[in-house]
Amino acid sequence: MREIEKIGALLRAIRRRLFGGKRSEELDLNDQFESAREELLNETNFDLNTFLHPDTEYTNEYILGFAAFSAENIELLADFLAEIGRSEDSSDTKKYLEKALQLYDLCTLKSNAFSFEREKKIKAIKNCLHIV
Repeated sequence: MREIEKIGALLRAIRRRLFGGKRSEELDLNDQFESAREELLNETNFDLNTFLHPDTEYTNEYILGFAAFSAENIELLADFLAEIGRSEDSSDTKKYLEKALQLYDLCTLKSNAFSFEREKKIKAIKNCLHIV
């Protein structure tokens, strides 16, 4: 249970730093992303680069191998990737948005509750990616 709380707190802190804190003004998006990737790897042993592999089945298995990734934490990671994908500085917009969509879908499968908010996020990403 502490691991679930730890990764949730870490993801929230990273999002705050990247998209709303002083640090976001000091570093470009690539540097910020690299910092977040290193922090996730050091604190939780989760490698964001491994997760960004294009094979959906492989990456679903990878993330589900971490007990700390509850449905809530998966959604936090999806929010993080969606924000990076929507950023004007992102060179890999499509990759991040597709991975965020994958995570939202995984979260929907893993969660016992329907979320209108999550469905709204899914629809917004599909609109960005021009998926019907």
